[in-house]
Amino acid sequence: MIRVENLCFHYTKQPLIQNMSFTVDQGEIFGFLGPSGAGKSTLQKILTGLLTTYTGSVVVNGIEVKHRSSHFYEMIGVDFEFPSLYEKLSARENLQFFSSLYQTHQEIEPLLESVGLLQDAEKHVSDFSKGMKSRLNFIKALLHDPALLFLDEPTSGLDPTNSKMMKDLILREKAKGKTILLTTHNMYDATELCDRVAFIVDGKLRALDTPHNLIQSRGASALRYTYLEDGREVQAETALNRTGEDGRLHGLIQENRLLSIHSSEPTLNDIFVELTGRVLE
Repeated sequence: MIRVENLCFHYTKQPLIQNMSFTVDQGEIFGFLGPSGAGKSTLQKILTGLLTTYTGSVVVNGIEVKHRSSHFYEMIGVDFEFPSLYEKLSARENLQFFSSLYQTHQEIEPLLESVGLLQDAEKHVSDFSKGMKSRLNFIKALLHDPALLFLDEPTSGLDPTNSKMMKDLILREKAKGKTILLTTHNMYDATELCDRVAFIVDGKLRALDTPHNLIQSRGASALRYTYLEDGREVQAETALNRTGEDGRLHGLIQENRLLSIHSSEPTLNDIFVELTGRVLE
């Protein structure tokens, strides 16, 4: 679906993206992860044809992006971090206007219903909450039923309920076979949603793999447990893949003296910090 080879881009003499190469498969959720200013949003703009003064090759659905035509935008949907909606228009009027920009589009009513906005269809967008605007902006990107979705910080600033709803919507589109590129600095969202992730720091690709492989590559998970010893609480830890060798743990289980037990593994954020030496902002 996407093939990027030796991509370089700069606004000034200082390069912003340097020698970046990767591929994205059809039906995959692919995450670009990194701190603010790392080059994630610039990379999205290149992939969506907004910036074409790059060197190297960027092929999206068989088209070299710098040579795209207007038909290119019939194939992709873009949901920017900040909603691009007309505040003085209603939700329905916004969707009617944006649907007129495409050769074909989906019915508006089912889209509104799918995100719980059908009853608010006639309200002005200026009266919408942030979560409602995010949902409306998301289905705006789906109007023409694109095969490829670009999502920029889709859960940024949302409360837990709206964040979960947004993630459910993203997974629903993946289940339909869509390819999704997700730009975020939220490692927890990336772990939940992404098939593969790319760590980007200072315009360079520092790592690319599945979240599971990245986490497992940094060592075995640990098993932590607490128990009573002479009337006081004691904590202990053993490698998850060596619990069979922990005689103390076996003894505690037989004596029913365990107070708590749980597994622990590094998070994707821990791996990012370890590999890049940077903290997400």
